[in-house]
Amino acid sequence: MDTQELVDAVQNGELRLHELEQHADAETAADARRRLLVERTEADLDAIGAYTFDAADANPNIENMVGAAQVPMGIVGPIRIDGGAVEGSKFLPLATTEGALVASVNRGCAAIRAADGATARVLKNAMTRAPVFRVEDVGEASEVASWVRANVDKLAAAAESTTSHGELRDVTPYVVGDNVFLRFAYDTKDAMGMNMATIATEEACEVVTDRTPAELVALSGNLCSDKKPAAINSVEGRGRTVAADIEIPRETVESYFKTTPEAIVEANTRKNLVGSAKAGALGFNAHAANTVAAAFLATGQDIAQVVEGSNAITTADVRDGDLYASITFSSLEVGTVGGGTKLPTQAEALDVVGVSGGGDPAGSNADALAEVIATAALGGELSLLGALASDHLASAHEELGR
Repeated sequence: MDTQELVDAVQNGELRLHELEQHADAETAADARRRLLVERTEADLDAIGAYTFDAADANPNIENMVGAAQVPMGIVGPIRIDGGAVEGSKFLPLATTEGALVASVNRGCAAIRAADGATARVLKNAMTRAPVFRVEDVGEASEVASWVRANVDKLAAAAESTTSHGELRDVTPYVVGDNVFLRFAYDTKDAMGMNMATIATEEACEVVTDRTPAELVALSGNLCSDKKPAAINSVEGRGRTVAADIEIPRETVESYFKTTPEAIVEANTRKNLVGSAKAGALGFNAHAANTVAAAFLATGQDIAQVVEGSNAITTADVRDGDLYASITFSSLEVGTVGGGTKLPTQAEALDVVGVSGGGDPAGSNADALAEVIATAALGGELSLLGALASDHLASAHEELGR
């Protein structure tokens, strides 16, 4: 069917919007939906309909496709990093609509570069899925928890039978009355791994229900915890737990931030630590989610997982007159294969970082991406803290016309 025939079929009630790909190619289906929207809303969709990839390539990523959202993309760097998975200088694309963000992160990265680079390491890699089971009482709950602790190897065999890459690292039982939660944690290599963890956990759950009195209620019991603020992610981690730090000479601080190490330390303590604690925040940082969200948009990550990506703590101290600063992300969920990383724009952005596709060894590309994002976020923290300490925040936005 051509575009107009599809439009007529929907208008006549013969087809639903989500059925169009069954009667035409993906490009024609998207064109038909745009035409329908234009007719019904009188909106101009020329920009939404102008995209550079084949609509069929987006089938795994979107339903009822009408076009693409175009977000301005900038670049920060080079960022000099001594990492566990990355070494040398890297650029990082950031996609955002927030004016001054790229300039701010770039200023911090310039200071990092002037201080001979930052150190970054992935400390832990564990994508989680936590099903919830029903039991008769706490006695039965204890029995199930004990069985799970003693039989992680059986659960691993079942879970890993569904994937050629994922490895089950741990299963932790949590009991609440007649509820048993099992928090499965996986090494998902270069994939962000949410789908991998879900499929693997479903297989393992069959072993639990076969061998114990537990009855599965939901494959996700929210103790995972995916795309929601959760203390368990701040403490135990989810995805990559990654940290970056640097020591910046006093003269470099004064030159790049127009303030002193002492002023930045005080701003960090009073704002990021005391202020966040008073607010009951899970993240103790200035604006780490800014860099995470912009990097996620640019590189094809799951955007909603910026919630977990905001779980970061920024520290600052004066060491022999110089500034020491660090940022530690407890739950940065990134991948370089699967999901949105296959789309052309996002794949190109990953190529800029040098981490597109699977790494050698497996997992090294996703580790490298995590280290680059963490270091860029450290630059963003330094820049904002410096602006606050020197009282330049408002004037910087005004100067850039934001």
